[in-house]
Amino acid sequence: MPLDTATVVCRLRVNGDLRECAVTPYTTLLEALRYGLGLTGSKQGCDKGDCGACTVVVDGEPVLACISLALAFHDRGDITTVEGLADHGTPHPLQDALDLSGGAQCGFCTPGILMSAWALLRKDASPSREAIAQALSGNLCRCTGYTKILEAVERAAATLREAGGEAGR
Repeated sequence: MPLDTATVVCRLRVNGDLRECAVTPYTTLLEALRYGLGLTGSKQGCDKGDCGACTVVVDGEPVLACISLALAFHDRGDITTVEGLADHGTPHPLQDALDLSGGAQCGFCTPGILMSAWALLRKDASPSREAIAQALSGNLCRCTGYTKILEAVERAAATLREAGGEAGR
């Protein structure tokens, strides 16, 4: 039986905007975001859901975009990518904290870590170190050893609490 390779238009709500791109039935959300919409912040790492570099947030929950089909999100869900964290060019407190703490080294894992941490801080303004580690457990980093990343999330949480704000959007 031949594989259906028909191309269809997929409508995705990404970073607050309704966007369209052409996909096949087997196009992943990551491929649609990176290659269809030009949002290259989410990284293509393992393509198996093991590394977390492709993590985006859909309706408040972290999603591994490399193992999710784009058409599953057609006309449903609010997708936030790392490009959606900054506010008109001003880095999100998580982005600042990761930079200030030295938590980003090679940077490949950084977008996925930011998105997992952002999803956590939207639910829990004062997460424990254990809660942060759990939230980031699906994100692999080969450079930092995680301590500076955990400190960065704690720093961002404190900054957000002091500003009286929430994690955003």
